[in-house]
Amino acid sequence: MLMANDSSTLTYRVVLGKHDLSAEDDGSVVAEVEKIIVHEKWNSFLIINDIALIKLTEPVQESDTIQAACLPPNGLELENGYPCEITGWGRLWTNGPLADVLQQALLPVVDYATCSQKDWWGSLVRTSMVCAGGDGVVSGCNGDSGGPLNCQRDGLWEVHGIVSFGSSWGCNTVKKPTVFTRVSAYIDWINEKISEN
Repeated sequence: MLMANDSSTLTYRVVLGKHDLSAEDDGSVVAEVEKIIVHEKWNSFLIINDIALIKLTEPVQESDTIQAACLPPNGLELENGYPCEITGWGRLWTNGPLADVLQQALLPVVDYATCSQKDWWGSLVRTSMVCAGGDGVVSGCNGDSGGPLNCQRDGLWEVHGIVSFGSSWGCNTVKKPTVFTRVSAYIDWINEKISEN
């Protein structure tokens, strides 16, 4: 979870290990941010290259509530129906309240061939994105943006997506799955930025 300390100075902090936003002393860790690296070709109008990295000032110790997830192999595309999990504190339903407790839901991958069909997302979805959901029951919602789509592969959890956008018709719209930035399309960019910073 990324929080602004003061909007006038644009300093940020990252809270790790948080589960319930209403709980005070829950063992979560606050980390200072050294820099935020936004993709140079990010375009908020076209919603492309919707990815950024956060460099913390100091390393964070793993614990029972703080664990690292792996990056997927470069270029990997998961098959249609692959089971993944979305997590976030976004709205519980369209125009509903924001969640206090971290929500988690199974969101199967929808392959590009399906998601790019005219009655799905059509040309709005690109190969650098991954779709998941679209059953009209479970989806990401406003406030989940930037959160992960985690998928277990070969016994390891990998971050395959970053919540990018959903339907303006409502969060749980049939054939309008949640759209994520496909992390595996940006592995070279991620490695380049890590080595430079």
